[in-house]
Amino acid sequence: MPIFYLNIIIRNGKRGRLIILELYRDLLSVEELCEILNIGKNAAYKLLASGQLKSFRYNRVWKIPKQGVIEYVLRQSKLA
Repeated sequence: MPIFYLNIIIRNGKRGRLIILELYRDLLSVEELCEILNIGKNAAYKLLASGQLKSFRYNRVWKIPKQGVIEYVLRQSKLA
């Protein structure tokens, strides 16, 4: 059975640039999440608090696994 590698590129509509997730570390900050999803901090914190996005807190700082963001985007776009 072949293994497929999924490379997700998200187009940031406001600035017309491409965001390639490979350029980010495996654990993202809230600021990086906002940049990737093109959302504000309030929306990001709502996602994190609701549990829709896999994440955890370490010393009062949210850490978001990059894989969790990929799964969230696929789930929301109904591709997964």
